[in-house]
Amino acid sequence: MLDALPKMKSGLSFLVAALRCEIDELDQLGRTSELVGAIGRLVHALQRERGLSNVVLASGGRRFVAEREAQIACSEHLEREVRVRLDRLEGPGDGTRSPAPGVHLRNGARLFSRIAWVLPGLDALPGLRDRIGALALPVADATAAYGRLVAGWLAVVFEAADGATDPEISRLLAAMFNFMQGKEFAGQERACGGVAFASGRNERARQQDWLDLIESQERCFQVFAEFAGPALEAQWLANLAPAQMAELERMRRIACAAPPGAPLDPEMSAAWFDCCTRRIDAMQTVEERLADDLRRLCDAKTRGARTELAAHEALLIRLADSPSPVPNAFFDTPQAVVAAPPPGNPALYGRQLERSILDLVRDQSDRLQAMSDELDTVRATLNERKLVERAKGLLMAHRQLSEQDAHKMLRQTAMNQNRRLVDVAESVLAMAEYLPAAVTPKRA
Repeated sequence: MLDALPKMKSGLSFLVAALRCEIDELDQLGRTSELVGAIGRLVHALQRERGLSNVVLASGGRRFVAEREAQIACSEHLEREVRVRLDRLEGPGDGTRSPAPGVHLRNGARLFSRIAWVLPGLDALPGLRDRIGALALPVADATAAYGRLVAGWLAVVFEAADGATDPEISRLLAAMFNFMQGKEFAGQERACGGVAFASGRNERARQQDWLDLIESQERCFQVFAEFAGPALEAQWLANLAPAQMAELERMRRIACAAPPGAPLDPEMSAAWFDCCTRRIDAMQTVEERLADDLRRLCDAKTRGARTELAAHEALLIRLADSPSPVPNAFFDTPQAVVAAPPPGNPALYGRQLERSILDLVRDQSDRLQAMSDELDTVRATLNERKLVERAKGLLMAHRQLSEQDAHKMLRQTAMNQNRRLVDVAESVLAMAEYLPAAVTPKRA
């Protein structure tokens, strides 16, 4: 009866299928990493555009008008690059089958939802620029608008890092997200200081926001250093020129240590903008290095997987061409199998072949387990951000706070109680069940 059954696929056949899936996943990760690099360049351009726009508005159109127009052209060019990468993100994989868009993304639904949310912001950007050019928008509103757009793209980068299925790629994506987030805080500081100097005064609330932005930068760069590795961390530290940092700290003290409402020299706005821009441009070189490392890592891993697939497919052919049925070595001890079959002994050849297949399967299983363990380590840090975002959402809904004020409340509570921010966030979320259902935020 069993002899009448059709020939079944071997374990090696499914190992080959697993490798093809892995290659499709790596191809998808490669496209995602290219998108992340393009997003980084666009965000950098939008940050500079925001800073120039703020000075234009705060100065009543007397400063940086031509520079802003040139920057808008640069931003539009990089926007087109991002849209091209988005189209490629939905392309098929490179295995034997062509998967549906995003089929190998661990959190494809979340990633594509983030993209769907932020794209209308790009579509609305020309209208925002027109209002700024006509001086028909308050500085705070312009800053908030650009901030929402940048935050939307950073959320896309976060989902890319959270959905990566390879631990090394995931670590680099996590490093890139935190570095980009730190650079965004640096961009917000540039905008905050630009408004203060251009307007000729600094209010108490702005001073506190300024100090919060400095602290937030340091926290992000610490997480970046944890994931990036010593080479990238060394490059980042080397870019912090002592003279430049001294000048930055001098202007920070002038604006933040002065009594609230004290007059500031409007002529310092250009010097402040230039100093911050040099620092942010130096950050961009590190970010570009991260993007290059991501591309090279994805390419190397894909080449390695394809080489391994070719070897497995060749072994599968040898198995099919074996002169006699291959004995099953599943319950054999490793010592019971000879190292190499003697010539002319088909039975021992088959036994050796089966042992090789079992070793390949076990090696693959061990490798996948090691990858899973390392991914858990990376995602633990990413999950902390999810908890903080959920706690912020809860405070925003229950206390009618802005996102910035909700974050300040969490951070101030953590400082007062000498606790980690994530621990305070968990405590806030633990109270969610006691709040009205209408204000309970959705899970991140």
